[in-house]
Amino acid sequence: MSLQATNGAGEVELGQDFTRHVIESMGPNTSPRLRQVMTSLIQHVHDFAREVQLTMDEWMLGVQLINWAGQMSTDRRNEGQLLCDVIGLESLVDNITYRAAAKSGKPVTASAILGPFWRADAPTRPNGSTITFDTPDDAQVTFMHGRVVCAETGKPIPNAVVDIWQASTNGLYEQQDPNQKEHNLRGKFVTDENGEYSLYCLRPTPYPVPNDGPAGKLLKLLDRHEWRPAHIHLIVQADGFKPVTTQIFDEKSKYLEDDSVFAVKSGLTVQFQERKGDPNASLELEYNISLAPAA
Repeated sequence: MSLQATNGAGEVELGQDFTRHVIESMGPNTSPRLRQVMTSLIQHVHDFAREVQLTMDEWMLGVQLINWAGQMSTDRRNEGQLLCDVIGLESLVDNITYRAAAKSGKPVTASAILGPFWRADAPTRPNGSTITFDTPDDAQVTFMHGRVVCAETGKPIPNAVVDIWQASTNGLYEQQDPNQKEHNLRGKFVTDENGEYSLYCLRPTPYPVPNDGPAGKLLKLLDRHEWRPAHIHLIVQADGFKPVTTQIFDEKSKYLEDDSVFAVKSGLTVQFQERKGDPNASLELEYNISLAPAA
């Protein structure tokens, strides 16, 4: 059977027979889940190319964009992930994953995208210590604290690890900025027997997606702004519980309605309060985290 068809002008077209042939080329040892994912991916990609009549020049530009993202990515910046962010893919996948975790109906803390600037080697710091070591003059130091609890029982979770990182007021994470100290504005905190953690950080400020890579280039081509609302990143994990990766957003920030990476969700905005009697901070933020049991 021919995999080709001709249109009314006698031109050869590779239609659904060709797509089925590519899908059926997977061997019997392909895992069921991989077969499911790749079948759908091949079908959608082929249909997309036919729908928009993708040209070789356009396809090659796309390949170069993906290659560029890979060439820029390091253990300190994931440009491929950022490229997925600006088209909303990571937020969509995050939402699918979160809905699966929240099926029990328990009040699990909402998740959000990881973003491209997480570092696995952030140091563990004592509760009550600071993550701001190059505090800018325009910064508002904040005492952040809260509890990590079980979503089913409400009981505190001791020894949970709260991994926190944020950009400085110039819009740069420390690995982007040679003027910031190593691991500035990031650290891991272990909850005490009451499930509590605490630290000094900065009230976050909005910042733009970097424009020196393919993600920034794509935003410009799409005539979109590059700004992210003010936020703090967290990963929280504990033995016996499902980890959560999330971001919390200052409710008074700009760009909450049009975040350039579509990460803002209801339930993730927070209020910064005035803090009195603390010479180290003018603001206070309480943020509690609820984890679902791993089972």
